[in-house]
Amino acid sequence: MMCLSSGIRSIRAWAKFLLYFLAFSYAGMAAERANIVLIMADDMGIECLGSYGSAAYETPNLDRLAENGVRFEHCYSTPLCTPSRVQIMTGKYGFRNYVDFGTLPLDQVTFANLLKDSGYATCIAGKWQLGGDDKTPGHFGFDQYCVSHLGGLEEKPDEEAKGRFAHPLIQQDGRYLPGDRIRDAYGPDLFCDYLLEFIDANQDRPFFAYYPMVLVHTPFVPTPDSLEWNDPLQRDVKESRNFAEMVRYADKLVGRIIERLEKRGLLDETLILFTGDNGTHVSVSSELQNGSTIHGGKGTMLDTGTRVPLIASWKGSGARGLVSEDLVDFTDFLPTLLEAGGRLDVMGEQLDGRSFLPQIRGEKGDPRQWVFCHYDPNVPFGGFQLHAGRWARDQRFKLYEDGRFYDVANDPREQKDLQSLERIPGAASARKRLREVLESMPAWVEVGAHHRSSEQNKKYLGSTSGN
Repeated sequence: MMCLSSGIRSIRAWAKFLLYFLAFSYAGMAAERANIVLIMADDMGIECLGSYGSAAYETPNLDRLAENGVRFEHCYSTPLCTPSRVQIMTGKYGFRNYVDFGTLPLDQVTFANLLKDSGYATCIAGKWQLGGDDKTPGHFGFDQYCVSHLGGLEEKPDEEAKGRFAHPLIQQDGRYLPGDRIRDAYGPDLFCDYLLEFIDANQDRPFFAYYPMVLVHTPFVPTPDSLEWNDPLQRDVKESRNFAEMVRYADKLVGRIIERLEKRGLLDETLILFTGDNGTHVSVSSELQNGSTIHGGKGTMLDTGTRVPLIASWKGSGARGLVSEDLVDFTDFLPTLLEAGGRLDVMGEQLDGRSFLPQIRGEKGDPRQWVFCHYDPNVPFGGFQLHAGRWARDQRFKLYEDGRFYDVANDPREQKDLQSLERIPGAASARKRLREVLESMPAWVEVGAHHRSSEQNKKYLGSTSGN
């Protein structure tokens, strides 16, 4: 009997030890699982932020975010919204999975799918424009959504609802927002409100909030902080003078998110990332602090079309006040988020990107030696000179697939194709290295495995007007 009693006590002791061990291990794992807020502005190049040298716009919240984190000098998207969104969400270059404008193929796995499978609460608020219907955000891993540019509902929206700004057309968790919610409302405010409610509701568990903003896309119209906001005749006037107001309002919404995280005591365990989907609209010219002028390059493969801001701030585990010259492209976001979530091992297939989380922490990491851009927009409307192409580049040199080669650090407008390489130290070796990168990429036709018939596309796309 004593032996039995002693054995039971021993089992209980071991069970107690195991529980303590598991609890300790879980606590350690939870500490490594950051909350994640990924903010992506729409059509905002680096020249729009004070921390990147802008003299034309007010961005105090984003500038403080950079002061308290890491500002990356070399982050590259594609030149247009949908290919950038597909790339950032899947961690793959467009030749693998980009088929049409306004489409994310249903066979793709996104960062939200993977983080949700790892125990995260997930949410998207803002611009969708990836096709499908009210079931599609859930298919791609989002527990909750509040978005524009999503079709497929049989329900009719409020007859006055339109666009994404004043009196907006918005779907939220399977329903159109009713007239009393959107009348006299501003779409960017509604998206931000929804995201803040999501943070409040999930503050006690790991969460991922993806915020693809609708600002600062055209039309350039007044914000609620503009003098013209209460003048209906001014709301739809497409004037560039409103652009600065829209930049200021985007910054204000970022400030609201930071304030809410701080209020809830979540800043230490939350990784905040801010970027843009492509360069600024071609109609916008912006003055820099050094006296130069930057003309927007959206839709082009120039620096002004593909070089975008990237600010990362993680108060509890990240570096502060650093500027990184490391190369980053949009395939790198997915592995970075997975590593921040403690689950870089969940991918069952090869990604094109690599994590830059070590750099966010102030460590050396494994920085890229090149970035690559595959661009085949397949856009069903005009407005831009949208020419397909490919390039590979490093911090200084850029090589196109057709052989054009530029010293973009000193020739950002790409006006001088380098013919005499021996006069520029390092140019010949850089071109050889970048040519090897381009030749290593699979052919364009590889994406053909995803192509659907035109009728299938119509069914899948739903309502995806605009760009």
